[in-house]
Amino acid sequence: MMTLIKEGAVRLWKEDEGLGTLEMIMIIAVLIAVVLVFREEIVKVVKALISTAGSKSQEVFE
Repeated sequence: MMTLIKEGAVRLWKEDEGLGTLEMIMIIAVLIAVVLVFREEIVKVVKALISTAGSKSQEVFE
C-alpha cells in the first residue's frame, strides 16, 4: 500500500501538466492582492483620467 502511495506521489511530482494553470492562478491572486492594497490610489488615477478625458472632449466639441 505504501509503495502505491509513494509511486503516485512521485508520478504527481514529476508531471507538470497542471503547472500552467497553477501559475495563472498565482498571477491572478497576486494581481488581486495588489489591486486591494492600492485600491484608493487606483481609483484616484482613474477618476483623474476620466476627468481629463471629459474636459478634453469638451474642448473638441466647442
